[in-house]
Amino acid sequence: MTNIRTAAASSLAAAGLLFSLAACSAPAATQPATSAPATTAAASSAAASENCDGVQVIVDSGALKQDAADTSTCVDVTEPTVASEILDEAGIKTEGTAKYPTSFACRVNGVPAADFDITHKGGTLREACDDKNTVSYWALWVKPAAGTWGYAQEGLDSLMLNPGESLELLYTVDGEPAAPKA
Repeated sequence: MTNIRTAAASSLAAAGLLFSLAACSAPAATQPATSAPATTAAASSAAASENCDGVQVIVDSGALKQDAADTSTCVDVTEPTVASEILDEAGIKTEGTAKYPTSFACRVNGVPAADFDITHKGGTLREACDDKNTVSYWALWVKPAAGTWGYAQEGLDSLMLNPGESLELLYTVDGEPAAPKA
């Protein structure tokens, strides 16, 4: 009888741990609705054709269509490197949110500007970088050397990237685009 209770308690504890980890992975408001590829700016497709031995960095303003923010560059790294350091090396400036000043990107190279109207399904808003905006954001994506794009599970200040991988900051409004172009 004790073995049955111990087994049941272990199963419940494991299920609880899995549930807790799933809940902590990322807020539902910031998860993409689907992982199907969507049309994005030219930065993604240009990056796909480049050969980069370091880390390929792509900034795609996506739904904002702010070409001034869009860029694609190869950063020479020879060992695992934190994403924020790679962005610094690429000359890409990020501004964090009030609650997560070094983990999340509220603005990338000044986009969206504080006075820029972001049109979404519910109307328009302006990005205040105060952690209250749940309909538009810079999504962080990682692509292994021989893999497909995956939504990053860590922030810019802790995400480690290896040579041959790609990093994309993709601006998403109302879940679109849902993922970087393949």
